[in-house]
Amino acid sequence: MKFETRAIHAGQHPDPSTGAVMTPVYLTSTYVQEAPGVHQGYEYSRTGNPTRSALEGNLASLEGGTHGLCFASGLAATDAVLKMMEPQDHVVAGNDLYGGTHRIFTQVYQPMGIGFDFVNTGDPDQVRDAITDKTRMVWLETPTNPLLRITDIAAVSEICREKGVLLVVDNTFATPYLQQPLALGADIVVHSVTKYLGGHSDVVGGALITSDDALHEKLAFIQNAVGGVPGPLDCFLTLRGTKTLAVRMDRHCENAAKIAAWLEADSRIGQVFYPGLESHSGFEVASRQMRAPGGMISFELAGASEDEARKMVSRTKVFALAESLGGVESLIEHPPSMTHGAIPVETRRAEGLSDGLIRISVGIESVEDLLQDLDDAIG
Repeated sequence: MKFETRAIHAGQHPDPSTGAVMTPVYLTSTYVQEAPGVHQGYEYSRTGNPTRSALEGNLASLEGGTHGLCFASGLAATDAVLKMMEPQDHVVAGNDLYGGTHRIFTQVYQPMGIGFDFVNTGDPDQVRDAITDKTRMVWLETPTNPLLRITDIAAVSEICREKGVLLVVDNTFATPYLQQPLALGADIVVHSVTKYLGGHSDVVGGALITSDDALHEKLAFIQNAVGGVPGPLDCFLTLRGTKTLAVRMDRHCENAAKIAAWLEADSRIGQVFYPGLESHSGFEVASRQMRAPGGMISFELAGASEDEARKMVSRTKVFALAESLGGVESLIEHPPSMTHGAIPVETRRAEGLSDGLIRISVGIESVEDLLQDLDDAIG
């Protein structure tokens, strides 16, 4: 079946007792057993819940994977992957990451003895050079958050196979509709389902998808043992979101492409970061491995200070000044003081994240209204 069909049907079947088309919200903590250890596949909702199972099957199908595991947040999913590491293990990660990912790497796991090196994963040679005999994992985002850098997943996966290390790809910005990391050689795909998969800014969740049976077994054990799982209503809301993922992403991308082109042509704007622009360093790779460039754009005002950027993001009327992304409504933010504030300022600047950077999550409103709103706010 094609993606759009699987988005609506994969992992879900009419309720056998009532014929309900929509997957029920199974608000239960426990399940009756016919005899000790004899049950219908469910015994306790931390371990498994039918609503969660439907979502896990749905996301696995959309990513072209065999196994899906859902968590209470994207960082809970990230934490589950890191729990496979041991002291003295080493991780090579991208140098442009979501602030929460950088924080859990450096402030939670690094003090436990896990080593991290941050490199430009857009240059596969830097990844190769950073791998040591202690490296167990390469972790990357593509497009990255917030500078929209692109990594050639297939090229990095080849290096990882050669070196015998896992490749983990955070596919939150692209979604499985635009990009399929498993098909390009990744071992694990990570999602904050809070973003485009949920799509309506009303749920927080995370997910891991893999086709490796042994990895799934390890991660499923961690999921159950630690218990950072989503509730059934969260899973239901995310399933509602994935049904419209394809049509929403088409509109997100259509609007973003128009806005990026407008920004690049405006003399009031400095650098524009959007992989759909031919001026973008990752344009060729993005064109090859993505269906479309996505709905996220970052940019800098020409010659503007941090204070001027902060004032600009506070002046929009249609774009809401808020963290997160991927909802049907457009959002605007100032990464240095918001989503990436946990990253030390020296580290941010060294990796190219300027104090005046602005990030927008382009929604599905009228693009004319969005352009007018930005024009007014830039002044």
